Amino acid sequence: MTNSQTEHKLTLRNLRIEDYDRIRELSGRVYRAVSEPWEQHEIAAMIERFPEGQICIEDKGRVVAAALTMMLQSSVIEKHHTYEDLVGDGTLRRHDPEGDYLYGIEVFVDPDYQGMRLGRRLYDARKELCESLNLKGIVLGGRMPGYRKHADDMGPQEYIRRVKNREIYDPVLSFQLSNDFHIKRLLRGYWKEDTQSHGFAVLLEWVNISYEKTTRLIGGVKSIARVGVVQWQMRRFPTFEDFMQQVEFFVDTVSDYGSDIILFPELFNAPLIHQYEDQSPWEAMRSLAGHTDRLRREMLDMAVSYNINIVTGSVPEIREDGQLYNVCYLCRRDGTWDSQYKLHITPDEQASWGLTGGESLKVFDTDVGKIGILICYDVEFPELARLQSQRGMKILLVPFWTDTKNAYLRVRRCAQARAIENECYVAISGSVGNIPKVETMGIQYSRAAVFTPSDFSFPHDAIAAEATPGVETTLITDLDVELIQELRLQGSVRNAESRRTDLYDLRWLHD
Repeated sequence: MTNSQTEHKLTLRNLRIEDYDRIRELSGRVYRAVSEPWEQHEIAAMIERFPEGQICIEDKGRVVAAALTMMLQSSVIEKHHTYEDLVGDGTLRRHDPEGDYLYGIEVFVDPDYQGMRLGRRLYDARKELCESLNLKGIVLGGRMPGYRKHADDMGPQEYIRRVKNREIYDPVLSFQLSNDFHIKRLLRGYWKEDTQSHGFAVLLEWVNISYEKTTRLIGGVKSIARVGVVQWQMRRFPTFEDFMQQVEFFVDTVSDYGSDIILFPELFNAPLIHQYEDQSPWEAMRSLAGHTDRLRREMLDMAVSYNINIVTGSVPEIREDGQLYNVCYLCRRDGTWDSQYKLHITPDEQASWGLTGGESLKVFDTDVGKIGILICYDVEFPELARLQSQRGMKILLVPFWTDTKNAYLRVRRCAQARAIENECYVAISGSVGNIPKVETMGIQYSRAAVFTPSDFSFPHDAIAAEATPGVETTLITDLDVELIQELRLQGSVRNAESRRTDLYDLRWLHD
């Protein structure tokens, strides 16, 4: 018998926004007595923030079952909570990419497919995802709709005990217990709209026996990140080797203090441009790009040798398309590297050097957590840092180059705003001094700094450290990454959580 003649052809896959109409129909049918169907912007936000956690089963191209999931820290789950506390407006604001548990939001199966064990398939898929992400387990608030028939005869604890002992069958709780979930405790007032369960739920856990606890020695993430910021002196270097000797001096010095990251400024290799004084600024910048591959290789070697993650500032690069770009490299101390291109090019950079903007925005995994990089002008566009924050970024690094104080203040004040509105740390690194007889790069102004959110756990002025203007120096600052997570959950104000995504939203259009 061919597939076209079979009654069903079931496929397990991740949800796509094109599935929304069917998801709305299914959730409306299954949960019509409890809640309204999911809105399109909610499903879109779930797919954007945690695509692998949104799973469905289709039958010959038609979605017939789905499971919605997020990641959370165990410390959040252990506190008394309601469905609203964690799921909120349905856009996964509380999803934590660094969480240690999967949290089951909802499972629904087309009533016409009851008896085909599709719910079990979805639960098995969640378990596989949990194992692949090396999480401790899966936790969910289990409904107990059968309780409505027994509420006059017994309390919720007694009902749960009898369901567990198989003396009473509950259509939801019995199913979850049969899928190897065990009872942790009763949740009172978990979902007030769930009148069938009288608002009660059971906190259930499935334990991932394959979970392996990581430590700092085998690649764990440190909770305190020591960040070194270089305020770089622009001056003429006779050769590339002389320039790299000064770079290595700072890497050596900052690493001696046990730093995890060192940040250099934008276009900090510009002193070498004096070698091309007979060329136009456009030609000279392209000639300077000839040093870029070697610079990246040598700084990657330093990252390994000095055991420090190096954010190389930025340098010009000519790509395969023949265009000139402004790129910042992340050279990790494990020997790997990645890059972030400047996306927004200033009018002067385009006119003087012919620079082209990049097309990709990244968040980088490091051994001190997720970091983002925005080069100078890019930090003046709040959408970029917001997108990075939504992807888990907790430290934003901004290499910049400004010639005057008013230009510097644009970068500084925007960086401070990014720290407050995204509840993250922001470090900025610029250059001082001048390069005589070099057109378009004569003077520099900088006051390197590290900014924090503005709340009780942070400095009163939201500044962790700042340099003296006009002086070559370094800042070395300890940043408590775990404080960021606490702030996002319990801060005086919670900018990320309070966004009115029912009125507006933000998404990245370019793949």
